[in-house]
Amino acid sequence: MTMAFPLRTALSVNLNKVALVRNTRHLGIPSVTRAATLCLQAGARGITVHPRPDERHIRRHDVFELAELMQAWPDREYNIEGNPFHNLMEIAREIKSRGLPLHQLTFVPDSEGQFTSDHGWAFPHDTERLVPLVAEARALGARVSLFMDADAAQMAGAKAVGADRVELYTEPYAAAWQTQQRTEQLERFRAAAQAARDAGLGVNAGHDLNRDNLSEFLRAVPGVSEVSIGHALIADALELGYAATVADYNRCIAIAFAA
Repeated sequence: MTMAFPLRTALSVNLNKVALVRNTRHLGIPSVTRAATLCLQAGARGITVHPRPDERHIRRHDVFELAELMQAWPDREYNIEGNPFHNLMEIAREIKSRGLPLHQLTFVPDSEGQFTSDHGWAFPHDTERLVPLVAEARALGARVSLFMDADAAQMAGAKAVGADRVELYTEPYAAAWQTQQRTEQLERFRAAAQAARDAGLGVNAGHDLNRDNLSEFLRAVPGVSEVSIGHALIADALELGYAATVADYNRCIAIAFAA
């Protein structure tokens, strides 16, 4: 079954770097919930956080405060990323028990001290241990997305464990954007996205996408339902402000869909 294309890719803003700056002092600024509000007001379709066990950026209280905030935005989505073998599932269970919004859980195979996410799940290696956690997450009412490398051969495995979507790890494309490998990388991602859709999976994407490379990626890889962007977007917001930055990322998305 091939998945239908979305009418337009949704922009989800990852707020980890806002929390990282806040955590360098004890003043509560910049506010993560204020950042979320400004991004949503500017047209972001969702908010993403990745609460790691060491709480070096997003902290436990942030996750629940943002979930409470999202109740006022019923047409937007809350995406929580993390390793389901660390703290992610415990957080998901508590959100559900409080009756708070739980739209999407993105399973990421990072280690506790990992600098940043840098690889996806592998099948059949990860199949047996993921199946019960994917089933539990779906029973909690969450859509499950698996963080995956752009390997077309792996997409059927993601579907077999019960996932709803995959999030393609886009750093290899971003790293190649100004090199001769750019076209080759885009073809890898196009093929992986097509294989995911053929398997009945939705497609998300994220990692090092920015205002320079986003439009081209979405033109070359049609059918992406959501992009989750944090580091570059928050860096741009330091210069432009949240509202202008979100508007410009949405402009980049619109350009891709107008082509």
